[in-house]
Amino acid sequence: MMTLSRFAAVAAALALPTVAAAQTASNAPPTSMHRALAAGYKALTTCSAVHTAREAGATRTPASVEANELVGIYPELQSLVGAMPVEMAGDVVSVAWDAASPPRIATYTAGRGCVIEPMGYVVGSAPARVPLTRRASAPELPSAAPRGDAAALTSAVDRAFIQGFGAGTNTTGVVILQNGRIVAERYAPDFGPNVPQRTWSVAKSLAGTLIGAAVQRGEVDVKAPAAIANWREQGDPRGAITLEGLMRMSSGLTSDTAGNRTDALYFGGTAADEQAPAWPLLAPVGSTYRYANNDTLLATMAIAPTFAAHPPAELFDRLGMTHTFAETDWRGNYILSSQVWTTARDLAKFGQLYVQDGVWEGRRILPENWRAFVSAPSGPQPPTGNFGYGATFWVMNRSEGVPADAFAAFGNRGQYVVIVPSRNVVIVRRGEDPAGKGFDVAVFAREVLAALD
Repeated sequence: MMTLSRFAAVAAALALPTVAAAQTASNAPPTSMHRALAAGYKALTTCSAVHTAREAGATRTPASVEANELVGIYPELQSLVGAMPVEMAGDVVSVAWDAASPPRIATYTAGRGCVIEPMGYVVGSAPARVPLTRRASAPELPSAAPRGDAAALTSAVDRAFIQGFGAGTNTTGVVILQNGRIVAERYAPDFGPNVPQRTWSVAKSLAGTLIGAAVQRGEVDVKAPAAIANWREQGDPRGAITLEGLMRMSSGLTSDTAGNRTDALYFGGTAADEQAPAWPLLAPVGSTYRYANNDTLLATMAIAPTFAAHPPAELFDRLGMTHTFAETDWRGNYILSSQVWTTARDLAKFGQLYVQDGVWEGRRILPENWRAFVSAPSGPQPPTGNFGYGATFWVMNRSEGVPADAFAAFGNRGQYVVIVPSRNVVIVRRGEDPAGKGFDVAVFAREVLAALD
C-alpha cells in the first residue's frame, strides 16, 4: 500500500514532463502521461458533474457528461477519453488507463465537490475527508418582466442556443438580471437551474472576490508581497511579487506553458503547493502581462491562512450561492484558478454583488472601491484582443457598443459573467463549447443590453 508521501512523488513525476513537450509529436502513439491525464480528466469531470448535481437536487448521468463535458476537449486527450470506461461506486469514480497501474480515482465529499487523487492512489489508503456543512437553502432571485424590448431580449437568448453567436458552440444556460431580478432564463436539455457546471477560469474572479472579502476583514493587503514561503529567502527576486501583481497577471513568472494549461495539477494529481511556487522569473516583476493559472493559484495560496476561519463556502453561502462547490487538490489546496462547480443562478448572484458595489443584504462584503480596483486595467495589458485585464476580471473596454464600465469573468468552454453596473445588469452564459469554437460574448452582451435599453 502506498503512503501519502509516495503519492506526492508519483504525482510530481507525472508533472515533470511538460504538456507542451507531450504535444510536439502529434502523430506519435499516446504516451503514458497522455493516458493518465485523460483518465484523470474523465474521472474528475464525471465525479464533479454527477455528485454536485445530486447534492444540488438535480440529476446528471455519466452518459450526459460524456455527451457534453467530455466532447470537444483538448485534442491530445479527446481520442483517449471516449474509450476509457468509467465506474462509479458510492463516492468514488474510477477510470482504468493502464493494465499495470491502478485506475485514476476521483473522490466526492459532501459540500466540497470532488478531488482527483494522485497517481497510484488505492481506494481507502488515505484518511477520509471531513464533509463540509453548507447552508441548506437561500432565497432565490426574484423574477420580473424586462424593462425594454422583451421580444428582442427573447430573440437574443434564443439565438445563443442555436449557435447564433458562434458556429459550433454549445450553450447550456443563460440567466440575465436587470435591477436584481431575473428577466430571462433558459437551459439546454440535461441542464437546469440546479445543475452545477465547472466554472473553469471564472473561478479566478471568484478567487479575487475571496481576496476582497479578506481585505475587508483586515486580514490581507494586496499591495504587500505575497505570502509564499518558497520566496522568503534573502535575495530571491520573487519576494517582490505582490498579491496585486498575481491578481493582475503581472508577476513575471514563467511556467510550463503560456500558463493557461495546468494539466498535471488539474488532472494528474499533482498538488498546488508542489507545483505553483517553483517557477522562476521570466520578466521583471510587474513589467509584463502573462495570463497564467499559476498566478491565481499562488494568490490563493497567499490567503490560504484565512480559510480556516473563512473558507470559500462561507462567502458563497452568505450570497445564497448554495449550489457552488470550490474543489481542492488531494492535499486540501483550493484550485481557485479553475475548479469550482456552480449554477448559472449562483453566478448571477455573484455578479449582482458587484452591481451593488460589494454590499449584500445591507452588509459590506467587499471594500469600498473594490469594484473599481478589480475592473481597472491599471497594470500591463494583453497586447491584442477585444478585452483588457483588471485584477482577476476581464475588462470590456475594447468592446464596441458595450458600456465603458462593463467587466466580466471569463472561463474555458464558454463560461461568462458580464457585469454592467451603470445598467444594473448581469449577463450569465454557460456553455460546453468545443475547443476552438468561440462564443462571441461581446456581441451577445451588446444585443442583450440593446434589448434592455
